[in-house]
Amino acid sequence: MANIENVEELEKEMGYKFKDRELLRHALSHSSYANEKRSSTGSNERLEFLGDSVLSLVVSEHLFTHLKDVAEGELTKMRASLVCEKSLFKFAQRIHLGEYILLGKGEDNTGGRTRPSIVSDAFEAVIAAVYLDGGMEAVRNYIISFLPPELSRGKKIIFSDFKTALQEVVQKNPEEKVCYVLISEDGPDHDKVFVVEVRLNSQVIGRGKGHSKKEAEQLAAKEALALMGYETL
Repeated sequence: MANIENVEELEKEMGYKFKDRELLRHALSHSSYANEKRSSTGSNERLEFLGDSVLSLVVSEHLFTHLKDVAEGELTKMRASLVCEKSLFKFAQRIHLGEYILLGKGEDNTGGRTRPSIVSDAFEAVIAAVYLDGGMEAVRNYIISFLPPELSRGKKIIFSDFKTALQEVVQKNPEEKVCYVLISEDGPDHDKVFVVEVRLNSQVIGRGKGHSKKEAEQLAAKEALALMGYETL
């Protein structure tokens, strides 16, 4: 439960002190909790709606300002990668947000605190709470603290679909050929682990391990891109 003590602890994790802590408590209130407690203020869903828009604006502005030579289409892809559920869940984990969310007993008992959809939605609600409490400058600083610092230095970062990105790099030299080779496949059918190498003209330039061949190939490509000096997330 978000009593005064652990709300203060979350503020420390966030690096932001609320003038109105009720905003933060509201942002932490999942619908299961609000329904169970018949809360007069309701759940965090309206705050999530606002936070989604604020997040998109701040990230768009940051990319526009710092990546001056990147085309609109690529900026759109980068923004989508930064504000998707997977990224927001990672951001939320950095402040251990799942530990502070107010959940109904059933949701809590079935792993709601670690469910990406719940945690990422709460992260957006908290963004709205910061915006309402401290204004645009406060929420801008808060959001930017989660973004890769390389962006502020004007460096383009590859966020996803590393295979496509690697292929685009290799295609600059038509004589170069890249291929993926399955090295091993271990474990029971319900929990297999695949190891894949990516090779450039038979030379190994990356290796990845995952619970599907696709995941292993993506991670192998990510390692190869990092080896080539590209920033990846």
